[in-house]
Amino acid sequence: MKYLMDYGRTGLELELPDHWDVTVIGKKPMPVLKDPAAAMVEALTRPVGSKTLAEEAEGHSSACILICDVTRPVPNRLILPAVIRELLQAGLDAQQITVMVATGLHRPNEGAELRDVVGDDWVLETVRVVNHFARNDEDHVSLGLTSRGTPIKLDRRFVEADLRLITGLVEPHFMAGYSGGRKLIVPGVAHADTITRLHSAAFLESPSAANCVLDGNPLHEEQLEIVRLIGGALGVNTVINELRQTCFVNFGDVIESHHVAVDFMKKYGEIVMPRRFGTVITSSAGYPLDKTYYQTIKGMVGPMDILQPDGDLFIVSECSEGGFPRLCGSTKKTGCCRTYQIS
Repeated sequence: MKYLMDYGRTGLELELPDHWDVTVIGKKPMPVLKDPAAAMVEALTRPVGSKTLAEEAEGHSSACILICDVTRPVPNRLILPAVIRELLQAGLDAQQITVMVATGLHRPNEGAELRDVVGDDWVLETVRVVNHFARNDEDHVSLGLTSRGTPIKLDRRFVEADLRLITGLVEPHFMAGYSGGRKLIVPGVAHADTITRLHSAAFLESPSAANCVLDGNPLHEEQLEIVRLIGGALGVNTVINELRQTCFVNFGDVIESHHVAVDFMKKYGEIVMPRRFGTVITSSAGYPLDKTYYQTIKGMVGPMDILQPDGDLFIVSECSEGGFPRLCGSTKKTGCCRTYQIS
């Protein structure tokens, strides 16, 4: 039997013996939006926990919109033109609108890659598009400490904007529970000092810092505390299926709208399995999520709960920007199982 795994841009075909007992696990089928562009425009007028975007923009003179970097397949081609046109119609000057790639500690996205991330030439020609650089001290403003002692240093271009917006993709995340929302701000446009603290054992050793867990997740709680401290933000949240089709979009308060998007995603992304498996073959979801070994780790963590003790986990990942040598059979002991990467 042949199976096509998500790998790079083209996929990787695996052929397994017909007599093997194979169980295929994936997200439940999601309804696809018939007209994503119309749904995006409607979302801006039917907010969750905020005014409409036009009302929120009234009287403001500057705006900063955060977008994910190249490692996230966010449908920015759908989101950014609609949001920016709404801001222009509300009276903002195009020169005072900034789109910022929330790189965290990742490298910047530039040139053709930046065009691919933004997804629309009109956006690139109309407003300023920049990258966040976490190690540029002068780019950040210090806002003190959280109740857990995390230094709060955020990109001043976002903090000081009259109108702060984030855009993102909501899906399970191996540390923060779910991606998107507050995560675009922290670690998205945080200083390296803030980011390294949030990725320390103080947070990640908690069993609640895990896929699909928000309640009691210390990383999620820290992110929310920082968002509230800066006075909040507005957010556009999307959910896509395994074919990268848009299935959900909403707009509103960055925290409230994110929770609504998470509730939608839960119905399709959280799968209960009655047993564990001795062998699991998975992927890092293909391009652009499998560009680096760091992103590939997320694909390794996801199946751990369905792997038998001392079982074998195989992951296919292109790692076009770095990872294991291009061979099959490299192994790494990971917890109670063995992990093999095929790159």
